[in-house]
Amino acid sequence: MKQVHNFCAGPSLLPQTVYEQAAQAVLNFEDTGMSILSISHRSKEFIAVLEEARQLSLELLGLEQKGYVALFLQGGASMEFLRVPYSLMQQKAAYINTGTWSSKAIEQAQMLGEVKVIASSEDQHFSYIPKNVRVEEAVDYVHFTSNNTIYGTQFTYIPQTNAPLVCDMSSDIFSREFDCDKIDLIYAGAQKNIGSAGVSLILVKEEILGKTKRAIPQMLDYQEHIAKDSLYHTANVFAVYTCLLNLRWLKQQGGVAAIEGINNKKAALLYQTIDELDFVSGTAAIEDRSKMNATFTFKEEGMNTIFDQLCMEAQVANIKGHRSVGGYRASLYNAVSLQSVEVLTSVLHQMKTLV
Repeated sequence: MKQVHNFCAGPSLLPQTVYEQAAQAVLNFEDTGMSILSISHRSKEFIAVLEEARQLSLELLGLEQKGYVALFLQGGASMEFLRVPYSLMQQKAAYINTGTWSSKAIEQAQMLGEVKVIASSEDQHFSYIPKNVRVEEAVDYVHFTSNNTIYGTQFTYIPQTNAPLVCDMSSDIFSREFDCDKIDLIYAGAQKNIGSAGVSLILVKEEILGKTKRAIPQMLDYQEHIAKDSLYHTANVFAVYTCLLNLRWLKQQGGVAAIEGINNKKAALLYQTIDELDFVSGTAAIEDRSKMNATFTFKEEGMNTIFDQLCMEAQVANIKGHRSVGGYRASLYNAVSLQSVEVLTSVLHQMKTLV
């Protein structure tokens, strides 16, 4: 099979060993003689998969023995836009708006109570992260999005608040060391750094739940899912299994600290190239650039055609920016190799001789 340098923003690249193990499990899951696609979600074999995945999620983020519960649920991060306010909002919540996904989260929360946008980067097309955000007023919780896949920005600090802190970490969870124990509820779609699409990971301190007086539909109630050990209804068996394989792979690499070192090298190489070429412009504020999603444009529109052709010849795939903003975006998730980034930067340097 030809080597493709896949920079897809999601569903994203996974390690080759995960593909191989998952493919084998489709044919014969752990010598059971059955496919992973056709075993019961309540079988002892799958429950062992689910429990190991939940435990590894806590372990890799340093959240063991700190009052957190890990859940693998369905609906993606978009479901959590609604499940969070249903479970936590009594009257008012505070949100930091740094892009499309936080804007969507705000829209959903407004259905259930008052939402105060305490900081926003919308005034400059979400090209930066608001600085030194502190929330001192009484709110039920504070919500932020740690990394913005569309606009290529990333928080480097944790907002200060005495209220429960909620974070959508869909696109940078497990990619860097972060003080996750200062966040009371973390949620993330799996299709970036966790596993395959179709499942989301929620890490929540049990002590923040059960305080709202509203009737919560069972599907939207974290306590209900905790009581049922992530098996309130039929689990996405295959997606949870790929999450487990990927989490095992991450631990084998040395964990989050080790993968962060590699991710830093990838991002540094690409941003150095963007900055030194006078016909390319990064779209995010330099101090807020994401190490997971590097966004850039060419100063002359005609260069797009040249770049697209060179990318096709070099087997560089899924490099287009989000349809809402255009330009280009290289997603540098954990499984993307430094070699692939080197190929991409060589394509950018090659353009010097053609423009």
